[in-house]
Amino acid sequence: MKKAHSFHIPVMGIGFTVDTPIKISKFGMDSVISLVDDILLEKLRKMYCEKYQIHYQEISNKIDDFRAKRITSYLNMMQDIAQQKFDELKDITEDRRNEIKDYFNLLPDSSELKVEFDKLTSKYFNIEEVKTWLQENLSMGSIDVNIMTKVDKDNYRQGEKLPMEYNDAHAALRGYANSNLSSSLILSAGMNPRLYSYMEGFKDFYPDAVGEIKKKIVLKVSDFKSALIQGKFLAKKGLWVSEYRIESGLNCGGHAFATEGFLLGPILAEFRDKRDELTKSVKEVLMQALRDKKFIIPKKELEVKVTAQGGVGTAEEHDFLIDHYKVDSVGWGTPFLLVPEATTIDETTVDQLVKAKEKDLFLSNISPLGIPFNSLRGNTKDEEKLNLIKLGRPGSKCPKQFAALSNEFSDKTMCTASRKYQDLKIKELKTEDLSADEYQKRYDQIVDKSCTCVGLGTSALLVHKLDTRIEGKGVSVCPGPNMAYFNQRMSLKEMTDHIYGKTNMIDRQDRPNMFLKELNIYLDYLKDKMEETKTSMTKKQEKYIKSFQSNMDEGIQYYQKMFGEVKGKFEDKKTEIMKDLQNYRLKLQQLTK
Repeated sequence: MKKAHSFHIPVMGIGFTVDTPIKISKFGMDSVISLVDDILLEKLRKMYCEKYQIHYQEISNKIDDFRAKRITSYLNMMQDIAQQKFDELKDITEDRRNEIKDYFNLLPDSSELKVEFDKLTSKYFNIEEVKTWLQENLSMGSIDVNIMTKVDKDNYRQGEKLPMEYNDAHAALRGYANSNLSSSLILSAGMNPRLYSYMEGFKDFYPDAVGEIKKKIVLKVSDFKSALIQGKFLAKKGLWVSEYRIESGLNCGGHAFATEGFLLGPILAEFRDKRDELTKSVKEVLMQALRDKKFIIPKKELEVKVTAQGGVGTAEEHDFLIDHYKVDSVGWGTPFLLVPEATTIDETTVDQLVKAKEKDLFLSNISPLGIPFNSLRGNTKDEEKLNLIKLGRPGSKCPKQFAALSNEFSDKTMCTASRKYQDLKIKELKTEDLSADEYQKRYDQIVDKSCTCVGLGTSALLVHKLDTRIEGKGVSVCPGPNMAYFNQRMSLKEMTDHIYGKTNMIDRQDRPNMFLKELNIYLDYLKDKMEETKTSMTKKQEKYIKSFQSNMDEGIQYYQKMFGEVKGKFEDKKTEIMKDLQNYRLKLQQLTK
């Protein structure tokens, strides 16, 4: 089967892509569901079962292994509904022939599928002939899932700590592994050796005799070294990484995992140039592990994909990533928040995103995970948080506790955004002999944490008119900086036409190239880090800043050479780009004098 599209929709928040496959899988578009919130998944499963007249039996939190069972049941339901929609699309009739034409109108003009279909139907439209061809050539978009590896909270029953396999990420992994899906598991937020080892117990992650893997492993990585280390770690267990998904450290949505000054372009170039080396070295480890386990040795070569995402915003950038860096797919996240045909987002938040400018999109410290988090000023969850602070009751009730990972005050972990944790921190703060300014600064840092594990899923409840009495109506949203340049709601057709260069949905003429935008964000990030160490700097901090500056300088020089040599791309802005790169290099040098 030929792949229909050269883009994928990454996971966004907890709820924004939670039912995206139902909407767009039939068009051959890949998308990713978050497995953080089994409570949300169970509510949506009940709603969808009623809508599609599917038998529903509640999975209560009182039964054993309810989290994994909820996830399995939701994914199986999602597969069934998406498959039904796809089968209906292919089972074309005279009355519904326009539906299949809509499918092909979403494809790029260069698509082999589209060219073949146009050739097949150019003279006449024979329903039975077309139906046979569709059955043989169309494939459904992959229903992929995401697990943040470090969001792996211990769980308890009747006060007793449960075994490790009941931890949140472990249960989510088991829920996916037991599902009927044939798709990919995207592992993000770094390496979790315990979780990776746990994967060994599920047969769907291993290749068969012809090299097919029912459930593929995808690693979201920020550099080549990390990919090689994690790839070999899993290979030693007989597990193959089918895709390395490279994301910009800071020019992205959601949590931002800043690299040590390594920029996206040089990272992609290293993956392109060392792809064979990566594949060969990991494969050697894998084959030895499979032999040691006496498992099947695949006769065919195992597939390895390299994909990229973070900040892409034009068809030219999309094509450049594919042509110059040889990536297999490009992730388009943030702009799809303005496409209700693809994502699930409430009207209030969409209105805010449409109006958002650069100043409204910022890297915040609100995440309880302690990782910088891309935010939108004035989002309704933050407004809810500020009102509680004004009332003298900071912190969340913490109804879901998925981010309850701090053991600062007890063995049983708490969320740093919870009212209980913040009360304890504020009481502790009051015992310290601090100036008024220092006290306020520290107080603000404590209460700034927001209940994102609720806020990032609530939008799905609002859109589907489901009960929010426990969660409240506040919505956290996590767009990347790229949102500033998209200022209107878009249909799925308009969005895909924009991706493939058939139309342009960006009105502004001042949008910077994606690589320069990331570079500027990294400069601001370095400036903030240096500001933090203005009064005193440890040897470790000094080493980090020097390394950061050196890596950025090398990155700028790489871009100067790359943009100078590349032909036929970015020609209308190349002079401006080269000038900006020179200015950024001077700014970096001045910053680190």
